[in-house]
Amino acid sequence: MSILSINKPRRLSLGFSTLDDFFQGFELGDFVVVRGNAASFTSFVLSVQTQLPIEWGGLSSSTVFVDGGNRFSPYSIAEIAREYGLDPKTAMEKVYVSRAFTAHQLSSLVLEKLCFVLRKTRARLLIVSDISSLFSDRDVPTVEARELFMKVCTKLSQIASEKQAVVVVIYLPKKRSRMELFFEAVLFGKSNVLIRLRRKGRIFTFALEDHPSINPFSKDFTVYQASSNCVQGGAGFGKNCSII
Repeated sequence: MSILSINKPRRLSLGFSTLDDFFQGFELGDFVVVRGNAASFTSFVLSVQTQLPIEWGGLSSSTVFVDGGNRFSPYSIAEIAREYGLDPKTAMEKVYVSRAFTAHQLSSLVLEKLCFVLRKTRARLLIVSDISSLFSDRDVPTVEARELFMKVCTKLSQIASEKQAVVVVIYLPKKRSRMELFFEAVLFGKSNVLIRLRRKGRIFTFALEDHPSINPFSKDFTVYQASSNCVQGGAGFGKNCSII
């Protein structure tokens, strides 16, 4: 193995082969925000993509998936695993899911438990879905919601850097409001990669809106082009989706 290959950064491909020539993926330590109506779908693709070997655009890793909006879909994971040529049942064991139903539960998971879980599972990918919805709950006082949200975003940024993990946050604003503007200011300020991924019919639009070393750009592609980088033969990764 050459010195160049040893020093080559480990990257997690987004899972769409048509984008690989334009965007090579995420590096360990990236704090990524994905928004748009195809953002949740992307989180499921990444949960499978990260299990692939490094030479195939994965991290040979499991995923810790913090479900903040009750959006996790084992059926989507299974279907994507089939597209990759993996056994769906075994692939899902490498996705460790924890569901939060209140802002306090989500905050507790991130602030108190995630570091232990990442260390235990050795996961290199952390996904937090629909991060802002629980903090918009009217039962949570505005000042408290803002303080908790800032703490959560700060902690996620620290986890990405200190644990050398790829942290992907799915942001799905419900409506334009002062609270959502606050969430965006905090979240976008802490992250170093911002992506918008939309789907309209058969057309996906990928927009890289912020990145430390790549200029912003946008690219359209069809769902046929968006099919995953299929791998021939299923490498066994486990059993059912694990819950933490």
